[in-house]
Amino acid sequence: MAQSYPGALTSYVTFGDRVDAFLAVPEQGSGPFGAVILGHERYGLVQHTLDLTAKLAVSGYVGIAPDMYSRWEGDKEALNRGDIMVPICDDDIRSYMGASLDYLLEHPQVDSQRIAAMGVCQSGEYPLVLNSARSEICANVVVYGGAQAAVWELGQARQEPYEDIIARVTAPVVGIFGEDDFVVSVEDIRRLRGVLEDHRKSYEFTLFPHMPHGWMNSTMPGRYRPEESEKAWGMIVDFLERVGCGAFPADRSTWSFRSDIAPDYDFTKKVRLA
Repeated sequence: MAQSYPGALTSYVTFGDRVDAFLAVPEQGSGPFGAVILGHERYGLVQHTLDLTAKLAVSGYVGIAPDMYSRWEGDKEALNRGDIMVPICDDDIRSYMGASLDYLLEHPQVDSQRIAAMGVCQSGEYPLVLNSARSEICANVVVYGGAQAAVWELGQARQEPYEDIIARVTAPVVGIFGEDDFVVSVEDIRRLRGVLEDHRKSYEFTLFPHMPHGWMNSTMPGRYRPEESEKAWGMIVDFLERVGCGAFPADRSTWSFRSDIAPDYDFTKKVRLA
């Protein structure tokens, strides 16, 4: 049974090739609403992702979070606890999130022209991977992910250069990052900015001062920063609304990077918080 969230109607749904997902629809109004496909963190479909999906509905968007391990037969309890990590290849990203996009395109309460994709932490690059293959995505939301050193590495999970994936992105990108993140360095962010600019992709990046990795996760008290989380959430919703109003015309590329960083910033001194 899905937890009750005031302002959101939530349920679990299954579609496509055995894709399980958490769905949240705004309680008020009949739509059509904009929608967001949300990629979960490395822990799988845990409480934080459910909370964010419901929060999308409270903000006026249909939210859907596919379980990216729906077809995986391993130990999901260990995965949820964070005891193990399971890499996801680009084909699976496009499969799970693409099936979610197909579901939303057929949903009677969804505006098919306003479907965005969002990723957090490990899933930060998932929107870009999806959008590289599906031009129906209108906006990409990247939250303290999508730039770390691992995403640029070729291997079993990624057999195509990340830059080539980014080159095919068609929708603008909003990026939310933290100065004290131990996973994504400022140099990583600059690298992603450079590739987006090289390929004339529109983006808006913000680097929040003093924020550790995972600072929007209310289930991790050691990391959670409520005031900055609400500010970042407001920026994300504002971005989605501006995209829906045509603020990013396809024939122009706009770049924005706002940062607040110490002159003696040193990534090697950043640490993981509980």
